Amino acid sequence: MEAGLEKTLVFLVFIGIGVLLKTKFSSPQEVNGIKKIILNLALPATIFIALLGIKVEAQLLLLPVFALLLNFLLFAIAPFLLQWVGIKKDSSSYRTARLLIPSLAPGLSCFPFVLEFLGEDFLAKAAMADLGNKVFVLIILYLVAMQWFYKRNQEKSTNSKAKLMSLLKTLVTEPVNIFIAFALLLLFFGLNMDSLPQVLSDTLGKLSVLMTPLVLLFIGLAVNIKRKQFITIFSLLSLRAAFVFSAIGSVAVFLPFTLSNELLLYLSFGLSACSFWPFAHISVVDSLEHTKEKKTFNTNYAIGILALSFPFSTILILAVLNSGELFYNPIHILLGGGVLFFIGSIAPLMKLLAKRKKGFRLAGPKLELRKAEQIEPL
Repeated sequence: MEAGLEKTLVFLVFIGIGVLLKTKFSSPQEVNGIKKIILNLALPATIFIALLGIKVEAQLLLLPVFALLLNFLLFAIAPFLLQWVGIKKDSSSYRTARLLIPSLAPGLSCFPFVLEFLGEDFLAKAAMADLGNKVFVLIILYLVAMQWFYKRNQEKSTNSKAKLMSLLKTLVTEPVNIFIAFALLLLFFGLNMDSLPQVLSDTLGKLSVLMTPLVLLFIGLAVNIKRKQFITIFSLLSLRAAFVFSAIGSVAVFLPFTLSNELLLYLSFGLSACSFWPFAHISVVDSLEHTKEKKTFNTNYAIGILALSFPFSTILILAVLNSGELFYNPIHILLGGGVLFFIGSIAPLMKLLAKRKKGFRLAGPKLELRKAEQIEPL
C-alpha cells in the first residue's frame, strides 16, 4: 500500500473514532474544550516549530496578501452562489452563509495535512498566509456583521469602536499570533529551535505531536447536521470549492509555478473549512437582538455549515494532497473545478426543473378551462 494512501486511511480512522465517541460527549462545551486545546496549545506549538525551521524570504510576505485576496474574492462571489442554490436574498440564512463562506479555518482543516504530506516548510508558508486570513475573519467580517446588525435594527453605533478595540485586542493576544510573532522575532535575530533551552524545545515538540490526532477527533465529533439542510449546504460548499479550484487554476495557467507542491499548498489552503470566528460574530449579534423574530443571522444554519464544512474540506484536501502529480497541471485543476461545479449544481437544477414542471401542471387546467369558456353553448 502506498504511503499516501496509508496516511489517508489513518486519518479517516481517527475521524471515525471521533464519530463513535460522540455518545461520550454529552455537551457542546466538552467538544469545544478539545478545540481550545488545539487552537491554544497544539497549533501554536506546531506553527512555532515550523517557522523556526525556515529561511525568511521576501516572497513569504506575499502569502498573507494571497490569502486576503482569496477571502475578498469568495466574499464577492458568495451572493451568486447563494442565489444559485436557492437561498432567499436578505434572509437570515443568506446573511449567515455570506459571512461564513469567505472565511477559512486552515488551523483545524488544512495545517495537519500540509504538515503530514508536504512537510514543515510548507506548513510555515501556510501559517504566514493565515495572517491575512485572520485579518479578514477577525476584523473585516466583524465590521460587516455589525453593519448588517445596525442597518436592520437602526441603532446608533456608539459602542462599535469599543467592540472593535476589543476584537483587535483579541487578535493581538491570540496564542497562535503570539507564537508567530515571537518566532518571526527570533528569525529576525538569526535564532532557531537549537537556540532555545532544551526544556522549552522538548515541551513544544510534545505539544506539536498532539495536533493531528486531536484535529481529526474533533472533526469526527463536530459532524452533526440536519437532513433538510444537508443538500443545500453540500451544494454551496461544492460551488465554493469549485471557485477555489478555478481561481487557482486560472492563476497557475498565466503564472507557472517552479515548485509544483506550491500549487498543492494553495489548493489545500483555499479548500480549508469555514472559520469559527464568523460564528463568534454571529453569536455577538444574536445576543444583542432581544426579539426572536427577524433575526439578522441564523445561528442554527451557521452550525450546520460549520459541521458539514469540516469533513467536506478534509476529504477534498486529502484528495488533493494524495493525488500525486495530478494537480501539478493547471488544466487538471480547472477540470476539477468544473467537476465540483457540476456536483454543486445538481440539486439547484433539479429544484428548477421541479418548479417548471409544477408550473406546467398548474397552467394546464387553466388553459383547458379558458378553451371551454370560449365554446358557445348550443
